[in-house]
This record gives sequence, C-alpha cells and structure tokens, in this order.
Amino acid sequence: MKNRLYILLLALMVPFASCKKNLDVPPLNIITDKDVFGSVSGIDAYMSRIYLQMPIEDFKYQSTTGFKAFFAGSASANTGEAISRDVGNSTETFNYWADAYALIRDCNYFMETLPTYAGNFSAVQVANWQGEARYIRAVTYFALVKRYGGVPLVDKVLTKPGETIDDIVAEIEQFKIPRSSEQAGYDFIGTDLDFAYTNLPATNVKGRATKYAAAALKSRVMLYAGTIAKYNTINLTGGGAQVCGIPATKANDYFKAAYDAATLLDGKFSLYKTLWSATDKAAQANNFAQLFLDVNSAENIFVRQYKYPDADHWYDNNQIPHQMWNGTYSAETCPTLDFVEMYEGLPTNPNGTFQSLDAAGHYIMYTNPGDPFANIEPRAKGTILFPGDAFKGQIIDLRRGIYTGSTTAGLNKLVPATGPAQYPAAPLILSSATDVPAPVDIGGGKTMNPAGSSGYFTSTGTAGCISGFTIRKYLDPTKATTDLANNRSDQAWIELRYAEVLLNRAEAAIELFTAGQGANYQTQALADINAIRDRAGATLATTATLNIAAVRKERRKELAFENKTWFDLRRWRIADTEMNNRYWRILNQFYVKDAAKYIYDDRQDERNTLYTFDPRWYYEAIPGAVISKSPNIVQNPGY
Repeated sequence: MKNRLYILLLALMVPFASCKKNLDVPPLNIITDKDVFGSVSGIDAYMSRIYLQMPIEDFKYQSTTGFKAFFAGSASANTGEAISRDVGNSTETFNYWADAYALIRDCNYFMETLPTYAGNFSAVQVANWQGEARYIRAVTYFALVKRYGGVPLVDKVLTKPGETIDDIVAEIEQFKIPRSSEQAGYDFIGTDLDFAYTNLPATNVKGRATKYAAAALKSRVMLYAGTIAKYNTINLTGGGAQVCGIPATKANDYFKAAYDAATLLDGKFSLYKTLWSATDKAAQANNFAQLFLDVNSAENIFVRQYKYPDADHWYDNNQIPHQMWNGTYSAETCPTLDFVEMYEGLPTNPNGTFQSLDAAGHYIMYTNPGDPFANIEPRAKGTILFPGDAFKGQIIDLRRGIYTGSTTAGLNKLVPATGPAQYPAAPLILSSATDVPAPVDIGGGKTMNPAGSSGYFTSTGTAGCISGFTIRKYLDPTKATTDLANNRSDQAWIELRYAEVLLNRAEAAIELFTAGQGANYQTQALADINAIRDRAGATLATTATLNIAAVRKERRKELAFENKTWFDLRRWRIADTEMNNRYWRILNQFYVKDAAKYIYDDRQDERNTLYTFDPRWYYEAIPGAVISKSPNIVQNPGY
C-alpha cells in the first residue's frame, strides 16, 4: 500500500485555501507516497486538495448541482428566506455520496500513511496534521448524516481484493458495510472532533482548522443530534440499527454536549463591532454588513478563502441590484416579505404582518420610499437592501409601477393579497416585462421609470427584483462595475463564526432549561441571545419573552442567507408545516402621481409559485447505485 502510485491534484491555495498556482514542489503529475509525505510542502499539497473537497454550503453550493457549481443560484429560495428567478421549490437532488466517500478515503489514507514518515517531522506537526484530517473527515460525515441519517462508517482504508477467487469473494463481502445507526454517526463525528480539538493548534494558517473550529463545529453537530432525538418522528431500522431517528432519551445528552463545546470558545472570540456604535443605527447596520467582508474579524472561526483569479466565485455579479449591474446578472436573491417581517421596527398589523392599509382600508402613503423601513432593526439593513437605501453611492430605486388615478378619497387595495390576481392596466402604469420601460410624466417637468432602476422585470432570467427587496449581506460595495462579471468575486466564505456558536449554546440551553435541567441554562441563553441582539440594534430579550421559538427566530435572522436555514428547518422538523402549500409574499412599491407619494402593496408572489415540503425529504434518498451494490444498505422511507 505504501508504494502505491496515485495522481495528486496540485492545488495549493494562497493563502492556503484560495490560490492553486504556487506550489513549492516539482510539478509532477504522478508521485509516490515518499514524495508527498516526506516533506512539509508535499503534505500541504495533499491537505490543500482535501480542504478544497470539503462539503461546505458556500458561494458555490446549489441544491441541484452540489458543492462545485460555477453558477450558484439562491439556496435561500428553498427556505422562504427569498425567492429567485432560477431556484424554485425542491429538495437537494445531487446525491452527495460517492464524492463523500472518496474524500473520507483520502482522509483515512492520510492518517494511515503519515505515521510511516513521522520521523521527518516534529511530534507537534504530526499531531496537528492528524487533527486536520480528522476535522475534514468529521465535516464530511456530518454532510452525510444530516442528509441520510445513519451511513456506513469507514474509519480505515479498505484494501484491494485478493488475488484468488476466495479472497475476492471474502473482500467484496467485507466491503458491503451496512448503515450504522444515526446515533452512531453523530457519535463518530463527535469523537473525530474531540480528537481534532485535542491535537489541533489554537491558531493556524487562515483557511485551515484550529482546535476552536473543531469545538465550534461540535456545538453545531451535537445540536443537530439533540433536535433529531427530540423532534424526529420518522424511524427506520435496518440491519439491527436505527438508521433513521435517535432515541428521545438521548436529546439532553446531545444538548449538553453542544452547550459544553460552545463554552470552550469563551474568551477566544468576540462579536464583530469594529464599526458599531451604541447610539448610531446606521453604524450598527454598516457594522453588520462589514462583518462579512472582513476576513480578519475576531468573530471568524473558520473561513474558506477565495482569491481572484486563482479561486473565485460569482456572488457580486449574481446579487448586485440591477441599477448597478454590468449587463450580465443581478438580483438573484430576493428576500420575501415573510422573512423581512421577522425583524422588529416595521409598521405592522396586530398579527405581526406588514401594515399597508390604514383603519379605513386605504393604502398608507409615504413621502419617501424608505419611510416604512426607517425604524427596522439595523441588522436587517446590514442584511437586505430596501427601497430608498444608499449603496455604492446610489439610492436603491425599485417599483412595480405608477398609479395615475385619483386618490382624493383614499386608495383601496389594488388586488387581493392572496391568489393570482393581476394588477389592472389602468389607472396603473406597470413596470414593463423588459428592463427599459418608457418613462412616465409625473408632472413638474419630471419623468419616472415605472419599475425604477432595479424593479420588477419579468422577461429576462438575468435581471430585476421580483420581491421588493434585494440582498446586501456579502456584497462588496467597493467592487467596480467593470469587475461585476463571472468568476470575479473573492470574498471569503465564513463557515463558522462566533455568533453561531452563541446561538448554538442558547438553543441547547433553552432546550435544557425547558427539560428541567436548571435555571442556569435560561440565564446563559438570555445572555447569549442579548449579546447578539445588542449588536443587531434590537430590543433586548427578557426571561418572559425568551423561549425556543424566540431563539429559533433569532437564529434565522442572524444567519440568514448563510445557507444554514435549510438544514435548521429540517432538523427542527417544521419544514413540512411551514412550507405546506405555501405562497411566499412580496412587497410592491407604487408611486402615486396625484399625491406625489409612495404606497406599498403586500401580496402573494405574482408568479403564483406554490411551495411545499414532502416529509420524506427530512431524509434524502440513498442513491440507487449504492443499494444495488450492497443489499446490506436499506433505503430511506418513502423512496
């Protein structure tokens, strides 16, 4: 085995996780173990390759194509956070299985081979590298278990079949490893992360794992296991193992493990507050937006780096408001009104929905486009671009149309809030299906584009906002228009940040408190939530308002558009109720000509796209090719 030849992808990144050109070893395509494991540069090259293969739902993740998409559609369009022109209602369809086990084999091969060459390095170096391999293996198994439940657990390199027929038959049967229990899968990941925490350094090259990345990830993984144990109702036994579901009696053990893992980061990281001011809401919004652009933030625990032109993505080109585009793409992610309503500070009805009408049933009119959003919590402004917001020296200008009739007696609802009703052609002048509608005379020698510069366009799949809002999180305000093109963005993806660790601990703590494990857990949950809400510019929570629903809502706001919500909804087992026959809502702005004011019409997504969630999607289908090769692997329920 040790003399086995293999092809090594020379993909060393600069810094480690982003540049694939500069490599301090000869550019050989085929090399031996000695060439790789005999030097630091060889090991770094191997590490670079397996880091690149880690299954992270980042800028290049898409539910239909997986972790290697060149065009990243909006994963948030599967959750109700946003709607998108290119992504509709679905579950994942790319089957992350073969790639996962290939990466697991690479990790196992590294861990088994490195000791042979350990004499070339210090004991600390060897321990660190082994910790990294275990961390990457843990990430990979977590990607499998959170999708499929129990999976085959392979902790060694499976040898080649023997030369004789009897040996071949025996080896093939050995390879038909059945699925473990789901509980064993989470425990296996936890053990890997414990090893990684013990052996990894406290600091490392940016883009490589540290002991605190291991602890942070364990807080996430154990929280998942706890919620599956508590809330899952889909159970399946195969080969004597509970491959779907975890005994409910294990829930508190996992919540406690999540809580303890999060606590290991106390005093090591802090919430980003470089631009923050306790008395300046605009500063609070800008601080939250800047968090996602500052790779050196004290909040960042583990990032995946990109660096143009060696490793890059399309984010700015996809998400920029149309008025700032470069003629290719824009406004791919359009936040829904349902999501925006989670934030405090909006004008709302008694049921918490956006208030568009007054007591008489007439539209509330606003002098300025941004007036309804003036008091929304600053974190929302750091996450979303609202009509009237300033960005890159421009005012976000998006509308659905212009109302030209009389409003002397007030203006009633234009169309029902639900259903597919279309706006009347008159006295409305609606935004055109194209992005160049004819300007309208609004008096005083002025004209106005019915759609604004970034509004509702429908004839193209590459432009225009379809919900009334566009995204701000992760957008680079310094990027020139000429740089808005495919593969020209290189913001780092923040996979683990301290805010999530606090949220993990708060959720685990409130679950433990609710289970009667002690008031100290409620105290800690309140402290963690209020640390986040204070930075967000939101009203602080109290013991009277803090419950599991409030903690979950806080998580959804804080981690919005970071590709975490999809799996949160699944582990909470609420996706099938929240997304059951659901039409997401949008908020259309209209200019009222005779009043020279603005109204906002809340309504169902005009495309009339129905969303739902099939409960069987809580566990994805095991690929048919896998089952055909091994009858020991049972399929998940419903497939």
